[in-house]
Amino acid sequence: MRPLVLALILVGCAPQATDPPAPFPGGTLIDLTHAFDTQTPYWPTADGFEMEIDFRGMTDGGYWYEANTIRTAEHGGTHLDAPVHFAEGKHSTEEIPLERLVAPAVMLDVSEQAAANPDYLVSVADLEAWENEHGAIPDGHILLVRTGFARFWPDRTQYMGTADRGQEATADLHFPGLDPEAARWLVANRSIAALGIDTASIDYGQSTDFQAHRVLFAENIPAFENVGDLSALPPVGFSIAALPMKIVDGSGGPLRIVAIVQ
Repeated sequence: MRPLVLALILVGCAPQATDPPAPFPGGTLIDLTHAFDTQTPYWPTADGFEMEIDFRGMTDGGYWYEANTIRTAEHGGTHLDAPVHFAEGKHSTEEIPLERLVAPAVMLDVSEQAAANPDYLVSVADLEAWENEHGAIPDGHILLVRTGFARFWPDRTQYMGTADRGQEATADLHFPGLDPEAARWLVANRSIAALGIDTASIDYGQSTDFQAHRVLFAENIPAFENVGDLSALPPVGFSIAALPMKIVDGSGGPLRIVAIVQ
């Protein structure tokens, strides 16, 4: 084919300035984010959320103005865990590919089991039972786990097992999480983009070695923790946009997470 003819074909196929942009995925938007305030539960060893008013009122120029200074630990409220949080040399917050944060998703519901046992561990059997009903978790999908604990937010005692602060209080943490064997199964058999859960950690409250974190993060699979109420989500047929503050060298950060249900 002559170069001029080929060039004309390529120009004809290329998007034109007058072409309408591709539509944003349609569906119902569901906010899965807990709001940040002074009541937000944080890990017993972390300082809570603080907001200092810098100015709030009418200016000398006759217009209204507000500005605040906020202080927060990376790992509190609805937030991202970057892989480097438990895996040396893996992605820090700003390095996580967008494809791991904005992707189609599925939801595993273990709220019945967790209601009977606050230390419930999401098992390989739970994953296999879900797949027997809905098919294998597709590659590149975000996996959300619903334990039902979002209903306790922001009551620290019910949500985390204790309202006490300090290192000693960590022994009294009680909430569900992912069994390390299930984390290993996911890494060996599936290719998920990220994993989110409606508790304070992807490892259950009584964990002392955080193996689920370590297994997933070694494969650069990030986590979303303290995700909001997942009860309106179906098992399949939705997407997730989970965008954290883009912190250079961060091990995590505040997260706004939204579901788009088709």
